[in-house]
Amino acid sequence: MSAWKKWKYALTNHCETRDNHEDEELRSHYYKATNNAVMKAVKELFASSPDYELLSVSEERGEFSAQTRRGKKVFIIATVISVRPLETAVDFSVTTETTLLPFDFGRSRNVIIDLYRKLDQRLPYIGSGLNA
Repeated sequence: MSAWKKWKYALTNHCETRDNHEDEELRSHYYKATNNAVMKAVKELFASSPDYELLSVSEERGEFSAQTRRGKKVFIIATVISVRPLETAVDFSVTTETTLLPFDFGRSRNVIIDLYRKLDQRLPYIGSGLNA
């Protein structure tokens, strides 16, 4: 990643994923699993982790909201989208609570990368940005 893009992510307090993201690490992740299996894995990821607190679950919309338990508050929205019967995508939107400074030095990006890493261990990972 270029120095300009590193600064760009460091000088914001919000980061989100999508299929055609310019940063390869922030592209939507696809898993070879049913929608219900991915929903269960995301729910367990937030519920079992001491770092995150699950705030709400909307199974009919495929959305979860969570926040961090320690340090500067980070608000997370996870969206689960069924593409095909055995292909499900997960997207994240992460916003860091602002204090004196209106940016988080890349923390929101790092939270997304950490969440994807943990999900990749729980589910069969297919690829990133497959439907871009």
